[in-house]
Amino acid sequence: MTDIFDRLRGNPGPLGQFADYAEGYFVFPKLEGPIGPRMRFQGREVIFWSANDYLGLCNHPEVLEADAKAAAQYGMFYPMGARAMSGETEEHQQLERELAEFVDKEAAYLLNFGYQGMVSTIDALVGRHDVIVYDSDSHACIVDGVRLHMGKSFTYKHNDIESLEKNLVRATKVAQEQGGGILVVTEGVFGMRGLQGKIKEICDLKSKYSFRLLVDDAHGFGTLGKTGAGVGEEQDCQDQIDVYFSTFAKSMAGFGAFIAGDADIIRILKYNLRSQIFAKSLTMPMVIGGLKRLDLLRTRPEIKAKLWENVHKLQNGLVERGFNIGGSNTCVTPVMMEGSTVEATLLSRDLRENFGIFTSVVIYPVIPKGMILLRLIPTASHTDSEINETLAAFEEIQKKLVSGFYKEQEKKLLEEKNLQFKDR
Repeated sequence: MTDIFDRLRGNPGPLGQFADYAEGYFVFPKLEGPIGPRMRFQGREVIFWSANDYLGLCNHPEVLEADAKAAAQYGMFYPMGARAMSGETEEHQQLERELAEFVDKEAAYLLNFGYQGMVSTIDALVGRHDVIVYDSDSHACIVDGVRLHMGKSFTYKHNDIESLEKNLVRATKVAQEQGGGILVVTEGVFGMRGLQGKIKEICDLKSKYSFRLLVDDAHGFGTLGKTGAGVGEEQDCQDQIDVYFSTFAKSMAGFGAFIAGDADIIRILKYNLRSQIFAKSLTMPMVIGGLKRLDLLRTRPEIKAKLWENVHKLQNGLVERGFNIGGSNTCVTPVMMEGSTVEATLLSRDLRENFGIFTSVVIYPVIPKGMILLRLIPTASHTDSEINETLAAFEEIQKKLVSGFYKEQEKKLLEEKNLQFKDR
């Protein structure tokens, strides 16, 4: 018999293996100062491209005022307990009504956290005779929701409608045999590579197959569509999305989330979402602050316009300089290059130390071996100067990567530190 802790010590996981080398710098870095396009990292100012504060609401004066007033009036814990027991307020209901109207659905329900909210939504929607079909590139919260499912599930190739249809054929056969139904789950925007999910094309398959559609639109809400109502509005198929989900952790610059859909289904979910029934209600500062944030989404279109102006400047500048951003059609801006995991960290360190540019570096196993992905999140708060500084820095690090500069550094580092990583 093996001791559980001995097993863990011997296999810390694909990311855990980098802990000694990366922790505190590449993983769990400490950023200081108000959230914005410039923050402090290890004592120096950097241009910050890793916040999902798309609309720059984190430090918007009206948002700060609303949050502060709510905290002063109610404290940080009110209301006490779960919604179903003692945590219901008129403000919670008001935010739900306004969110439902904004995304053109009959009803909405607030969730205290996005990740566990999505896990619980999937769990509540399906029974053991039902079949889940989901995109292979889905966020971890979707994957973990599927893991809870006691029935069959199938993955289809990322954004591949032909693959989805093949799996719908398989799922239909299983569902018919078991007397169940089919739930298709995908994302409105895939947060690593920045591609929109093919929601319209998925919806078109409803004429051939019987299924319900759940869309996680964390990165689309507030950024896509004429009004910012998300990917369904952008692709003109919002009415075909059966359950619409989004978090407040991106455009709404907060925490919490919501689901929206037909009133009777939302009511059923409200009574069956274990992560909400058995967890504390969303706190009043976030609810009242959420009302202010939603008001700004509705009434200040110039904020979203400025976001997209910056997105286009950054993405067009990268493409003009020969960088591969993978055809992103959203604000998420991935810069993809070839190189090892260690080269990725050395390149990232160079950007931070010598150019004052802080980006998220993504490595295997999140992306394939031999690939480096630097993810930039432009916001409405970034300036032309910050965009231009970043483009110039990327030109320099690309020259170094191609010349083999980081490869030489990698050899020296591995020899000096006697490091070995399993992805090499």
